[in-house]
Amino acid sequence: MGQSFGCIKVSQSNVAIKEDFGKFTDALEPGCHCVPWFFGSKIAGTLSLRIKQLDVRCETKTKDNVFVTVVASIQYRALAGKAQDAFYRLSNTRSQIQAYVFDVIRSSVPKLNLDDAFEQKNDIARAVEDELEKAMSHYGYEIVQTLIVDIEPDQRVKGAMNEINAAARLRVAANEKAEADKILQIKRAEGEAESKYLAGLGVARQRQAIVDGLRESVLEFSANVRGTTAKDVMDMVLVTQYFDTMKEIGASSKSSAVFIPHGPGAVRDIASQIRDGLLQGNTQR
Repeated sequence: MGQSFGCIKVSQSNVAIKEDFGKFTDALEPGCHCVPWFFGSKIAGTLSLRIKQLDVRCETKTKDNVFVTVVASIQYRALAGKAQDAFYRLSNTRSQIQAYVFDVIRSSVPKLNLDDAFEQKNDIARAVEDELEKAMSHYGYEIVQTLIVDIEPDQRVKGAMNEINAAARLRVAANEKAEADKILQIKRAEGEAESKYLAGLGVARQRQAIVDGLRESVLEFSANVRGTTAKDVMDMVLVTQYFDTMKEIGASSKSSAVFIPHGPGAVRDIASQIRDGLLQGNTQR
């Protein structure tokens, strides 16, 4: 009914292209407008001002001869102030944008190695956006955003890259493990050295205590029992320790066997050996 009386409605985010006798006259903004068709006026069509997105897949190769598929996402929209150019000058906007994207990507990516292409995605996207902005502005379109959303090499190349990365990580892990083992061995050696040092100090103190105790016992026994000499007391003490040692060996539950000479002559030999050792130690001190 509205069109029969020359009234039309333009929806939000759209402009209507008005023609008089086939010639563009105005771009009608959203709202209600009078278009007297009986005077040769008509609406040639509508132009959406909403942002549109075009995903472009472009196959190319890198500088190191690896074929990749670059996926670019182009966001664009028509400009209300250039509605005439956007409506009349391009018959297929998407194909035109796709052609420019192909041209820029296939001239940029072959200059880069595969690793550089991944690192410089933003530079590729900026080059595509600059080229599209210069070209599409003449046709009444604005490039809002250009994104390189993915770079897809061949599956075998992906597998090789993953293996290289895995090998590098395994090498780092092996180095770290070797370094940790080295630290453990060093700490273990330091602990053993400290333990042996302390054990040596303990043995030295034990021997010193034994010598001091024997000396005190000999002096005390010689003072209390007349007619005894230090040699007699020392022989008695050594014989007593000898039999204490035999008792401990016999009472031990371990299966190891110790063979030592036993008899009066053997005791005399052991006593003389111990006495000589003590005398030599006192002489050296």
